[in-house]
Amino acid sequence: MAELITIDDPADPRLSDYAGLTDVELRRRREPAEGLFIAEGEKVIRRAVLTGYETRSMMLSAKWVDVMRDVIDALPAPVYVVGVEVAEQVTGYHVHRGALASMRRKPLPDAAGLLAHARRVAVLETVNDHTNVGAVFRSAAALGMDAVLLSPDCADPLYRRSVKVSMGAVFHVPYARLPSWPQDLETVRAAGFTLLALTPDPQAVPLAEAAPQRLPRLALMLGTEGAGLSARALRAADQRVRIPMSHGVDSLNVGAAAAVAFYAVATAPADG
Repeated sequence: MAELITIDDPADPRLSDYAGLTDVELRRRREPAEGLFIAEGEKVIRRAVLTGYETRSMMLSAKWVDVMRDVIDALPAPVYVVGVEVAEQVTGYHVHRGALASMRRKPLPDAAGLLAHARRVAVLETVNDHTNVGAVFRSAAALGMDAVLLSPDCADPLYRRSVKVSMGAVFHVPYARLPSWPQDLETVRAAGFTLLALTPDPQAVPLAEAAPQRLPRLALMLGTEGAGLSARALRAADQRVRIPMSHGVDSLNVGAAAAVAFYAVATAPADG
């Protein structure tokens, strides 16, 4: 059973995991280096625990102790109970949900290991906005994608904002980094995947015509907001596909585009 510890001093070193959560650059450097990430809110914390992530500690406002009692009773980690002002001074923002947990990261699998057991994967290039990464993972979980592969410069799926936007879906969808980009796309192709590059290029094939749901193994490539996939990534693809647009709209946000494309991948044609 976790030990409940009341802390009134925001400088208490036991709260250091939660310090400066609004400093994005600091957290991006610190969290992977220290092997931790922050889960925010009751649902996200519960999902992290249920999917096997080890809890280092929790920081709760008093009113959340009873709500989280079953989780607390099952944890060997300390639970720090703090006032609203202390939480704000530690984190740098008003913690609306009143519940934070510092979790231990798991070792990332390599791409080859994920591909061996997958049929439908998303491949993200330079998607460095944490909100977009979280949205892509939420759609990937909801629409049955087996895994997500990330270029080296993609945002961290376990960054607090990514986790929050995904509603914990990042815990359910396996992911790996492709350290050599775009050379490692050949590893994907060698595993038997057809690489489809999603692009707004009007010369690309409409996604429905490409019939992605018929492909035995498919890797759907998505690029960053605005610029889209790089020329190198596009050259590495087997086919370029697009989502048809109307009313002069040239493209969708990458999170929205991912949801549309994942649905197309998952949906069987009417004739079966």
